[in-house]
Amino acid sequence: MAGKSSPLSGFPELLPAQRFVETEIVETLSRTFELHGFANIETRAVEPLDQLLTKGETSKEVYVLRRLQEDEAGKDSGLGLHFDLTVPFARYVLENAGKLSFPFRRYQIQKVWRGERPQQGRYREFTQADIDVVGQGDLPFHHDIEVARVMAEALAALPIPRATLQINNRKILEGFYRGLGIADPEAVMRVVDKLDKVPAEKLATLLVSDGGATAAQAESVLALAAIRTEDSSFVSQVRDLGVSHDLLTEGLDELAQVIDGCQGIDGVDVVADLRIARGLDYYTGTVFETRLAGYEQLGSICSGGRYDRLASDGRTTYPGVGISLGLSRVVVSLVGDGLTSDRSVPSVVLVAVSDEDSRAASDALATQLRANGVPCEVAAAADKFGKQIRYAERRGIPYVLFSTETGPQIKDIRSGDQVDVDPATWTPPPADVRPRVIQSNEKKEQQ
Repeated sequence: MAGKSSPLSGFPELLPAQRFVETEIVETLSRTFELHGFANIETRAVEPLDQLLTKGETSKEVYVLRRLQEDEAGKDSGLGLHFDLTVPFARYVLENAGKLSFPFRRYQIQKVWRGERPQQGRYREFTQADIDVVGQGDLPFHHDIEVARVMAEALAALPIPRATLQINNRKILEGFYRGLGIADPEAVMRVVDKLDKVPAEKLATLLVSDGGATAAQAESVLALAAIRTEDSSFVSQVRDLGVSHDLLTEGLDELAQVIDGCQGIDGVDVVADLRIARGLDYYTGTVFETRLAGYEQLGSICSGGRYDRLASDGRTTYPGVGISLGLSRVVVSLVGDGLTSDRSVPSVVLVAVSDEDSRAASDALATQLRANGVPCEVAAAADKFGKQIRYAERRGIPYVLFSTETGPQIKDIRSGDQVDVDPATWTPPPADVRPRVIQSNEKKEQQ
């Protein structure tokens, strides 16, 4: 490629040490999801436009495929890159329903594309990590508890700041609004969903102008939205507001079960937050949002909920509950603040080269190490040993293997210790086998 290349906005690329942070997070998520029996799938990158646009996205946000061969362009003119993993998953369930066992539990970690204006935490190409449980005809409520708990455990296991999983139930909102006598609960939900972006006093005005509420109803709506607890004590707080409705009672019971079911998970905060509405109208019950300590400006990094109409073939409906983590939103922000790995290569050992005539012998030593599962590389040049050690230091490689008159010796360049070894049997301490995620920014270490 000739000439200077400029970065393309909205398509983040990571350096090797940063990329390790991402792969470590992906592997941790995968382990957690699989421990709970979720099967991994991957769907195609493109979907028919009529399917992509059913979720309310505009055509301006979908990347449409266009072939340069104009005479065949029409064949692809109705295809676009998927902007999330829910739409392709719904299609996948319908197409494979006869081959799947229900309830079907899947996780999916994959790239998606969205044509929006790039800004912090929002990109045109990014990775999402989704888990869903889907039923055939019906889906028992206990899966809502399960999905919440699985994602809470996954977040707690990641090398990220402390996360807060905020949970609500749209039945509470709709039942409360109907109990107040509000005619259009969904309109009110859409207004309440703006609470993080709009001051409460302005929101009260919007509840009247856009939600159709009276001033007194708006006051009660905001009182409900202010309730936030770490246990099921929210139930009595809602009751104290003096509103009753059967749907409200059902929603309070369901949310209490989820919150109680997520108790005892160290490393993450799980709270009942009655301002969480999720503006998308296909959510029918439990809803999730997640905030990251110190990165509140990113908004929700992980969201989802219960949707009783994920997909339907006209005869059977497939309800589901799921949650999606914006992996790139988290990773790119954290690596920008210094989250990295302690080495930029997977190599644990650099095999030194005395001179080019002995390179074959160094290659043979490296082969012995690799046969024993030790990642290593051979020095690029037969420089002075001091220079080869500095080469290893720059890459974070902790050990250098030398050939000496008495046999191979390995040096821990951090401590300076050098001992005789048998490359066919030697292994590093477990802590050195893989790169480690570290925080290079002192400010973040103190958080």
